[in-house]
Amino acid sequence: MLRSLQLHSTHKTILVLRLLCLLFLLSSLSSHGYPVKAHIFIYAGCSQEKYQPNSPFEANVNSFLASLASSSSQVSYNSLAIGNGSSPQSDGSIYGLFQCRGDLKILDCSQCIQSAVTQIGLVCPYSYGASLQLEGCYIRYEHVDFLGKLDTSLRHTKCSKSSVSSDVDFFRRRDDVLADLQGTTGFRVSSSGLVEGFAQCLGDLNPTDCSSCLADAVGKLKTVCGSASASDVYLAQCYARYWASGYYDSSSDSTSEDQVGKTVAIIVGVLAGVAVLIVLLSVCRKKMGKVSKLRRLKMSLVSFRPLDAVIVQGLRMFVLCCEITVTTLFSSIFPF
Repeated sequence: MLRSLQLHSTHKTILVLRLLCLLFLLSSLSSHGYPVKAHIFIYAGCSQEKYQPNSPFEANVNSFLASLASSSSQVSYNSLAIGNGSSPQSDGSIYGLFQCRGDLKILDCSQCIQSAVTQIGLVCPYSYGASLQLEGCYIRYEHVDFLGKLDTSLRHTKCSKSSVSSDVDFFRRRDDVLADLQGTTGFRVSSSGLVEGFAQCLGDLNPTDCSSCLADAVGKLKTVCGSASASDVYLAQCYARYWASGYYDSSSDSTSEDQVGKTVAIIVGVLAGVAVLIVLLSVCRKKMGKVSKLRRLKMSLVSFRPLDAVIVQGLRMFVLCCEITVTTLFSSIFPF
């Protein structure tokens, strides 16, 4: 018995909806000028202990991350505690916080936190403790209470390849900037001549502990990176950065953003064309439905696969390729 595969209307609807979702996502990214720099990956840390899927702790992690994403639309810092007790891991207790860089607008802060929330589950799956630092924001959770407790452990350093070992004026300017940053109790930007910098403590630290943390960070900037023209140091509860003016070339940033914009425009154009093609194929198929049953039978006999099956398979493959392309694009924008 000859069996004919047909392009079911449900399949067509699903394919079209998936393409439209991709179009909406990409056009939103392009039109709203997504703040790419704020979402640059810096570092992540994951505990060795893992919790079981569908456990009380997993439910609390999901609740915690959802709360972060929600509250980040209103404030740039918040700490949360979910569950009772702090000793046994099995009770599901979770403590955590999020914070955005002090110069980030609330909208950009919220988008950065949402990106971090999405990434942390991929970077640290089923971890009892995890932290993720992006350029513009930071999130962390643990199964024990760490909030407000000073921790100056080193998490990440970055030193520029270029150095200015013979420039006495640079070191004087750098030390002036770092001394100014060391005195902050929140977020501060400082500059002296051609040297700039900024520093920030987490919101759960009191002023004394913040100063202590930044003093440690500034000391590591000098000892770890030496004569580097730019360097970053991230401790568990604070970070500091300095750079020689011009080191972070704005033209390279704009070039990168332009490249992302061009890539988005190309993908949007291709997907729009395919959406139109699907509509045309649907119209053509309705016209073909008027062909006699005998002619349909002859067409099926002379082909290894009915036309509808080819269309379905082709569209599925194309949508899969599009989704892989979009995933690759987002990985380049939000690397992890």
